[in-house]
Amino acid sequence: MERIIAYLITWLFGVLQLHAQHTITGTVTYSQEPVIGANVFIVGTIDGCMTQADGTFSFTTDMTGVQSLRVTCIGFDDYTFTADISTLTHLDITLREHATSIDEVVVTASTFHFGKSDNFKSMDALDIVMAGNSCGDIIAALQTLPGTQRVGEDGKLYVRGGDSEECQTFINGMHVLVPYNTSIPNSAVRGRFSPFLFKGINFSLGGYDGEYGQALSSILPMETTDEATSDKLGVSGSCVDWNIGGTKVFSQSSLSFNADYTSLALYNKVFGSDFDWVRPYRKLSMETQYKSSLTPSTHLKTYVGYDLTSLEQRGSDRRLSLAEHNLYANATMNKTIGNGFTLFTGIAGSWVFEHIDGALTANDRLHSFRQELHLKARIQKAVSPAVKWSACLEDYYRHTEKSYRENTLTRYQLDYHLLAGNLSGQWRFLPHLFLQVSSRMEYLSYGHQWTFLPRSTVSYVPNERFQLSAGIGRYTQVIQDDYLAQAYDRLPQSTADHAVISMQWIHQGTTFRLEPYYKRYYQLPLFHDGAYGAEGTGNSKGFDLYIENHSLVKNLSTTLSYSFNDSRRRYLDFVQMQAPTFASRHNVRFNLRYALGKAIIGMANTYASGRTFGERTTPHYHTLDMNVTYLLHEKVILYTSLSNNLGRNNIFRYEGDRTVSSRQRFFYFGIFVSLKNNKAYDISNF
Repeated sequence: MERIIAYLITWLFGVLQLHAQHTITGTVTYSQEPVIGANVFIVGTIDGCMTQADGTFSFTTDMTGVQSLRVTCIGFDDYTFTADISTLTHLDITLREHATSIDEVVVTASTFHFGKSDNFKSMDALDIVMAGNSCGDIIAALQTLPGTQRVGEDGKLYVRGGDSEECQTFINGMHVLVPYNTSIPNSAVRGRFSPFLFKGINFSLGGYDGEYGQALSSILPMETTDEATSDKLGVSGSCVDWNIGGTKVFSQSSLSFNADYTSLALYNKVFGSDFDWVRPYRKLSMETQYKSSLTPSTHLKTYVGYDLTSLEQRGSDRRLSLAEHNLYANATMNKTIGNGFTLFTGIAGSWVFEHIDGALTANDRLHSFRQELHLKARIQKAVSPAVKWSACLEDYYRHTEKSYRENTLTRYQLDYHLLAGNLSGQWRFLPHLFLQVSSRMEYLSYGHQWTFLPRSTVSYVPNERFQLSAGIGRYTQVIQDDYLAQAYDRLPQSTADHAVISMQWIHQGTTFRLEPYYKRYYQLPLFHDGAYGAEGTGNSKGFDLYIENHSLVKNLSTTLSYSFNDSRRRYLDFVQMQAPTFASRHNVRFNLRYALGKAIIGMANTYASGRTFGERTTPHYHTLDMNVTYLLHEKVILYTSLSNNLGRNNIFRYEGDRTVSSRQRFFYFGIFVSLKNNKAYDISNF
């Protein structure tokens, strides 16, 4: 009996031990402050709790022996402590703030991003088509952003008091020599490239890193779409252009094509024109892309685009006839080569031929040929979560021939190389503080000039909602060929120093951004004594304000941008420091887009203060543009827009005793049809 009782006592003691509960207690803090809402648990179990307002926690567990206790909380590194379960009481746990990896942060100072790959702002091809009165033009869509100037007589990008030539375009990292279609004087041009071509569009207003050069004011880098996964075929037509394009998918690659014909003949007959056309504006465009995954770590992209533009116009004193051929091609390859290294190589070529009769007088003739070859190689590596670096080498070869004949023949030819090297690094030296430093060295064979270009940006990014950045840098650009040809000496590159401060805050569907900036120009072309020198100077200062909201009313998105710019220059034929003719002091844009069933209604209201031409200043510029997009069928979209709904007589500029303005209103109607996809907006042709 005693043996049975002893056995029962031993068995009961074991059962009690098996079901004994241990209480885990402690406090979680950071910098001696309690951490509220941290998750504390035994690894591999559901036993745990959340910390209270004072940072304390307490829970029970049936686990015994050696166990791992883990503490997790957003914004902090995970904490794990392994010990016997009976010792996990009265713990004092101190968390460390999570340090964002160098690959996780997206610094958006002076940059607007469009595309699915970006974390800040997303805009797909259809958004660009529907932006204000863009009519599918990337350049027109970008002009709704702060920092751009409204120059209606040519429609090009003018950024923060800089000339349009100071904004340079890159496709897949490779330079485009002439990104605009040609047009007659006092008529807005369009960008050459369809928005459907790109998955990402980054528009940098200044302060960009050392990888990009030859741009005094801003850059427009665009990334084409990746390898397609399904066949596509689409057509579109409007009152001014007709398009067909598609994609054929293979096992590891895809081939795309696009053809577009634009003519203003029908439009001019229906709506009339202020010009006397002999041969209305016509353009034939053809594009093709080939994209291939050669290996899982090697990706190839190629692009070829060709435009043929022609027109003939009868004026009061001459007959203007123009024909232009514009060919651009590039090929790029990205390859992961092991140990965290990534290699990028690319080659791009631009060939632009232009012939004009009646360019300046009734009997003159102008021929020009411009060629550029751009080679580039870049290697980069993320050394650790806190350090990333890259090195880049590139070569620009440029050739220009131009001849002008009236009574006598005048001609010139230029050939030069621009070699450049860049070394840049990004360093997270505190959990939310990032430093980007780059140094770019350029050698210009024309003039045998070496230039050192340091650039630096420091950014505080505590979370996805707020960031504060400050950047400084030096930027250069070769003076335009016409001025080089008329120079009395070998001119050095023009130089601009940038200083930018950027603050951005995102809260409950609203994005707020404020950016003051200052630019100082040196060695600008200046005409004196019958030739051009490089003694020109200038400065540009101001600030940009941008507000975007998606929460005021359901299905409504609004943007408001205001830019103040004070720009002064002494360059070209200016005899003293003055505001350049393209610069307006105040620019305000308000954009609205509202989804109503199958329709999307858009409105863009633009105001710009007057611009100075000698002793005269133009009246302020104001236009109210409206557009409607309607999903007629899952494969059919209708789009229509009308610019200048209020009918204001906007005067863009003064020329002598004449006021000059282009067409006051423009009506656009188009239909987009997908023949192989189930989405109308995926007729992208690429």
